Amino acid sequence: MMDYRIGHGFDVHRLVADRKLILCGVEIPAELGLLGHSDADVATHALMDALLGTLALGDIGGYFPDTDPRWSGADSLVLLEEVLRLPAFTGWRLVNCDLTIVAQHPRLSPFRDRMRQRLADVLGVVPERISVKATTTEGLGFAGRGEGIAADCTVLLGRAD
Repeated sequence: MMDYRIGHGFDVHRLVADRKLILCGVEIPAELGLLGHSDADVATHALMDALLGTLALGDIGGYFPDTDPRWSGADSLVLLEEVLRLPAFTGWRLVNCDLTIVAQHPRLSPFRDRMRQRLADVLGVVPERISVKATTTEGLGFAGRGEGIAADCTVLLGRAD
């Protein structure tokens, strides 16, 4: 008998000058980067919120508040490792992850395989269990105007009962 849990996460960060653009732990060459207390990796943040949601553990703001100087400039993959170390995750395995990044620019498909591999390495699974997709909003809304990037993620965890 298996027990399964589904979680959903969503995050948005503003694009600004003089910041690196980091998505799924991969630095993407771009004129603008994401603004945030940590490295502002919006994709990894959505993934962490999805994971926390599977077990009703709240959201990443409760674990890594932007008022705590320890997390200033933090690598979001390190934060993801911290989430996975929470005792509640003992015995759970990632079945799959479906992550969508919403950005008008830059084109992300050349980086997709590296993003999948970086996440798979931290999550302890093969990259085939990680889907990373990118889409535009055809010029509509904040993402379409190039003001920010959003990410939406759904995960399925499983464990043997």
